[in-house]
Amino acid sequence: MSVGTRLERRTTGKWGRTRRQTVFAGGAASVALRPAVQAPRRPARVLAVFPAAAYLEVRSGAEPRVIALVTPDAVRPPNAIVVGFAWQAGPADLAAVLSCDDEAWVGEGMAGAGRLCVTVHRWWDPAPPLGAADPESLRRGLAALDEIIATAPRRPGLDLGGDAARLAAGCRTGSLADAVTAAERLIGLGPGLTPSGDDMLCGLLVAMRRLGHAAGAPRAVWFADWLAATVTYHARTSTTPISATLLHCAARGEASREVLAVLHGLTGRRPLAPAVHRLLEVGHTSGADLLWGIHAGLSAVLVHWERP
Repeated sequence: MSVGTRLERRTTGKWGRTRRQTVFAGGAASVALRPAVQAPRRPARVLAVFPAAAYLEVRSGAEPRVIALVTPDAVRPPNAIVVGFAWQAGPADLAAVLSCDDEAWVGEGMAGAGRLCVTVHRWWDPAPPLGAADPESLRRGLAALDEIIATAPRRPGLDLGGDAARLAAGCRTGSLADAVTAAERLIGLGPGLTPSGDDMLCGLLVAMRRLGHAAGAPRAVWFADWLAATVTYHARTSTTPISATLLHCAARGEASREVLAVLHGLTGRRPLAPAVHRLLEVGHTSGADLLWGIHAGLSAVLVHWERP
């Protein structure tokens, strides 16, 4: 059993009924959540519960409003607290200790819902520095990415013509009007907790900002700033709370570890193919949607670098 973790114990009362005690666990939280986690305790609501992830919405006007509680082996979004359970039997399963009917709260260094109480002991960075990137290395990375995507079995959840194509073209040519118009139409488009249009925008915003900085292409970063302002303005009213929070994170360059691994692969610092295939396994189409955005963002960065 890990230090600071107490597993659920069941005891029997005098009427023979089983009482379930609180489950205490340690956690490692994204630094993006520091303001919410370290603030005074405030109520939250449980938006969704799955075996590997649960989502709490904090009643606050600031982003991130949604906090993801995830198991150690799950996809780690930039708004996550990794719950350090020491499971005694079977795989980790948050659905076994949480439900959407549970009361929830966040603050004072902790997050909890129902019988689960997680105390944050460590922090991790959802936007670690990439370091300088040689544009020639990025071109090779883009060519390798093209080859992988051409044979990948998973495809984005939206038609890649229309607004998706208009968004990518606007970013490459520097037409902010085209990019903004297409982005407004893509926000919230598609089914699921994170619609495909939002995932595409997340991948693009993170790639343009992070790879733009790495390659020394300030025009790409400037463009990402203006596009992010539009996306975050519309996010709260145009898409799901979970997806809106991820769009706000992407606007700041914060991403899941799966996306960050691909960015490092594109710079040549890590193997690219394994990172791409891991990202493609995320969700039904989320990984492919994010990868489309990364590809579009990198293509734009290289154009802006060549023609500042």
